[in-house]
Amino acid sequence: MGKGAAAERFFSDKETFHDIAQVASEFPGAQHYVGGNAALIGQKFAANSDLKVLLCGPVGPKLHELLDDNVFVPPESLQEVDEFHLILEYQSGEEWGQLKAPHANRFIFSHDLSNGAMNMLEVFVSSLEEFQPDLVVLSGLHMMEGQSKELQRKRLLEVVTSISDIPTGIPVHLELASMTNRELMSSIVHQQVFPAVTSLGLNEQELLFLTQSASGPHSSLSSWNGVPDVGIVSDILFWILKEHGKSKSRASDLTRIHFHTLVYHILATVDGHWANQLAAVAAGARVAGTQACATETIDTSRVSLRAPREFMTSHSEAGSRIVLNPNKPVVEWYREGISFYFTPVLVCKDPIRTVGLGDAISAEGLFYSEVHSHY
Repeated sequence: MGKGAAAERFFSDKETFHDIAQVASEFPGAQHYVGGNAALIGQKFAANSDLKVLLCGPVGPKLHELLDDNVFVPPESLQEVDEFHLILEYQSGEEWGQLKAPHANRFIFSHDLSNGAMNMLEVFVSSLEEFQPDLVVLSGLHMMEGQSKELQRKRLLEVVTSISDIPTGIPVHLELASMTNRELMSSIVHQQVFPAVTSLGLNEQELLFLTQSASGPHSSLSSWNGVPDVGIVSDILFWILKEHGKSKSRASDLTRIHFHTLVYHILATVDGHWANQLAAVAAGARVAGTQACATETIDTSRVSLRAPREFMTSHSEAGSRIVLNPNKPVVEWYREGISFYFTPVLVCKDPIRTVGLGDAISAEGLFYSEVHSHY
């Protein structure tokens, strides 16, 4: 909260967690929302009436009732009780003890074992044949932090096997989330999860943690100081796609990363695989402004422009200086077969809710993306 950073943690004491969740849930004025990255991304897609969504994950009665009619849940995914995630939201300038939040954000905690064990993955993959999707979205790998090391290792291997069972030619997007276990993060990067997916969605906390865990560029940086430096972010994105992405010599499917932080977003793609990315990154930024303020369109009186007006595209010799032009807000640059699309975000000054913003940004970016399936 002191840094205004989004975070999420596994709460290991089952009884205490259920007591807290029960009190919170029965509190007058308690608000129940669809939770879980996959469900939130599914909801965002389902808002487009011509899209059908298959959601696999532990779905309890309350969640089922909240889901859009366009979201189909296979019977095997239904369970008798709901999993709860508790969200602590705070506004910019709010104080707690000695701490004062520099901007609005949230802290999430849960004791969610069924998501942590990725229980529904096999059900999901077996449902795909009948559903015939155009896109697959996976999330929840961060929930495995509540599992033992041995279980994590075993389950990750099964995750990779399941992903490889998804029919060829269907893009697979992985949404990352807040983590503290470096070993788990390193395994996700190295144990074939990255090469098995086509697209990634992440924020500045996850990006920095990823490079620290896998000894990438700028990995000695312990935390961001204010707005994440565009050149540093772009160096890390470049490294992920260069080291773990698709190339002539590497059997990887990874060709796209959608990065979001409060004041700007960057979409990076390996050339030749995606189109319409300029529109996709702009759409993601637009939804960040409308959803946080809970307005249909951007309300200019309620948003502010806090993106850097000029920046370096890299801290290596490949870097060039860019000055933002308000008439052409999406900036493009290229580096060794990788295209970068940068957009400032119109940040909501008094957000109604910050939870689920990353999911909405990723969903919107994917919705506007055109994939070239030449497998």
